[in-house]
Amino acid sequence: MEPQARAITEQDIRGVNRLAIGAGLGVAGGVLAVVLPIAFLLVSTYYPGGFFTFSSTFVEVTSVLLLAGALLFLFSLFAYRRAFVALRKVDHRFVGASVLCLVGSLGFLLLVLSSVALLGSSSSLLACLHGQPSHALSCVRSSSPLGAYTGLAGFWLGWLGGLGIVSGLFLGARRFRRRSLAGGGILYTLLLLVLIAPFVDLVYSFEGAQYALLAAPFLVLLAPALVYGGSRAPPTSARS
Repeated sequence: MEPQARAITEQDIRGVNRLAIGAGLGVAGGVLAVVLPIAFLLVSTYYPGGFFTFSSTFVEVTSVLLLAGALLFLFSLFAYRRAFVALRKVDHRFVGASVLCLVGSLGFLLLVLSSVALLGSSSSLLACLHGQPSHALSCVRSSSPLGAYTGLAGFWLGWLGGLGIVSGLFLGARRFRRRSLAGGGILYTLLLLVLIAPFVDLVYSFEGAQYALLAAPFLVLLAPALVYGGSRAPPTSARS
């Protein structure tokens, strides 16, 4: 039976607007924390020269990008959570999504702390790398154990926050009849799956984990871009 359409409330409009803010911040965070660092690593590996060599400056700049990106992801998750908080006032099914986003916010706070620790151990990290970016994850673990395991804990909490975004987007897609929100939810799901491999490698090393990162730049940009596109226009109706 087709769900009944209901009149749009102020909370619906507020929730959709906050989704757009969260998605926009997510795109910016993805550029700084994922796209640029991976691009830097690839250029330094295959076309080294100038800045793109494994120097202390290179490691420090990459760490700053990760820190800035983690902060933007934190603000993005905060905006998503506020969107789901607004929507749960008219649909209780958004409660789970808002709670998971709160858990994820704690995770990104830990990732910020981990990025700061990485900045403080750039020289030992550089000595461990020996010009081999494929060793980056294991070198982070050996050069800054506190930063590595703080980052690992932050990652898993942030990953749970990602599940909150996914569940909230699928609920929003159903409520507002927005396929782009569902598409964003699917791409976020794929991104969560892709991100598991390299972070598990911090604890249990296995071959090929680093190659999973190659899909991350595309997903981390396309997912929030779809959400942004689907949440810019104000909703005209809502399903019960």
